[in-house]
Amino acid sequence: MPDRAPQPVDRQLPTDEARDLIALVRDIVQREIAPRAAEEEEAGLFPREVFRLLSGSGLLALPYASEHGGGDQPYEVYLQVLEELAAARLTVGLGVSVHSLSCHALAGYGTKEQRAEHLPAMLGGGLLGAYCLSEPASGSDAASLRTKAVRDGDDWVLTGTKAWITHGPVADFLTVLARTGGEGARGITAFLVPGDAPGLSAAVPEKKMGMKGSPTAQLHFDGVRVPDSRRIGDEGQGFAIALSALDSGRLGIAACAVGVAQAALDQAVAYATDRTQFGRPIADFQGLRFMLADMATRIEAGRSLYLTAARLRDQGKPFSRQAAMAKLFCTDAAMGVTTDAVQVLGGYGYTQDFPVERYMREAKVLQIVEGTNQIQRMVIARHLAGPETR
Repeated sequence: MPDRAPQPVDRQLPTDEARDLIALVRDIVQREIAPRAAEEEEAGLFPREVFRLLSGSGLLALPYASEHGGGDQPYEVYLQVLEELAAARLTVGLGVSVHSLSCHALAGYGTKEQRAEHLPAMLGGGLLGAYCLSEPASGSDAASLRTKAVRDGDDWVLTGTKAWITHGPVADFLTVLARTGGEGARGITAFLVPGDAPGLSAAVPEKKMGMKGSPTAQLHFDGVRVPDSRRIGDEGQGFAIALSALDSGRLGIAACAVGVAQAALDQAVAYATDRTQFGRPIADFQGLRFMLADMATRIEAGRSLYLTAARLRDQGKPFSRQAAMAKLFCTDAAMGVTTDAVQVLGGYGYTQDFPVERYMREAKVLQIVEGTNQIQRMVIARHLAGPETR
C-alpha cells in the first residue's frame, strides 16, 4: 500500500521565508517522495534523483552561509525540514542529515580558500556527501580508530577501512577522520576526500532490517592520496572537529525520529477512526484512545526538546547536553510510538500492506546511529556529574 502523505504539522516558524520553505518541502514530499516511498524501500532503490532535486531546490544547504551557496536558515528551521522529509521517507530525511554532517567540518574549520573552492559544489552542485568516522573495531570508542594518514611530500596517503558509512558507495565526497599521530583523540586529523579517488573502494552494502533504500557499506582506503590542501583544520584537531559535527548531527537524528513517529501516529489515527469492531470505530475504545494520546504526547515532547536545543545552537550557546538529550528522548520515543502503531493496526500492522511495520524497523536504527543511546546517557551524565573516575 502506498504511504499516506504526511499530515501537516502546525509549525511555529520564525519568518515568512521559513513558512514558504516548509510549503516547498511539503509540495516535493507529496509529488516526489511519499507516492513511491514504500515501493522503492521494499526494492532497495536509492532515490538519487530526489537528492538532486533537493539540491537544486537549495534544501541540502539550509543551515550554511549564503556566502558559499548555503540557505542562511537557522537550525530551528532546518530541523523542521528534516522532520517533514523523514516523515515521508527516512532514507531521504536521514540522507539530508548525513550530507549536512559531511559538510560541517569544512564549513566550520576549513580555510577561507578551501571553503570558496569546495563548498558551493558540496552545498548546491548536486553532490552528496558521506561522513567517515566509524570503523569495524571502533564504533562507540571512536577515538581508537586505526585508519592511517601518512605524510608523503605535499600529500597524505590514507590506508584503512571505515564501516557503517551512509551513502558510502554513492557519495561524491567524504569527510574522513584518520590517524596522523599517536594513540588517542589527539592523533586524529580530518580530510576531504573525493568519492572517486584512486584506491578508494566500497564493499557490498550491508543487508539491513530497515532503510533498505539507503546504501550503508564499508569503505576501503588502499593508499588513497590526498593533497595537504584537502586537510581540514590542524593536524591532530580531527577528533574535536568530529565531536563538534556530531553535536549538530544528533539534532538531525532527533528531528528524523520525530518525523518517523509522526508518520506512524498519523497512520494509527487514520486506521483507528476507520476500522470498526463491535459496531463502532475502534478509536471509541478508551484503551486505544489512551494509547494514541500517549503517542501524541511523546511526539510533541520530543519536538519541543529538539527545537529547544536548536535555538540554543542558533544563539551561539552551548547545546551539547541538550543535543544528547534530544537524540536520546526522540529516538526512544520513535521506537515506542512505532511499536504502538503496529499494535493499533493489529494483524494488519504486522504486514507490509501498511507502512507501520517499516516505520518500526526504521526507528530502531535511530537509537544506534551517531552515538548509541547508551553513549547519549554517558554524555548527559558527564555534564551533570563530571567525567567518570578511574
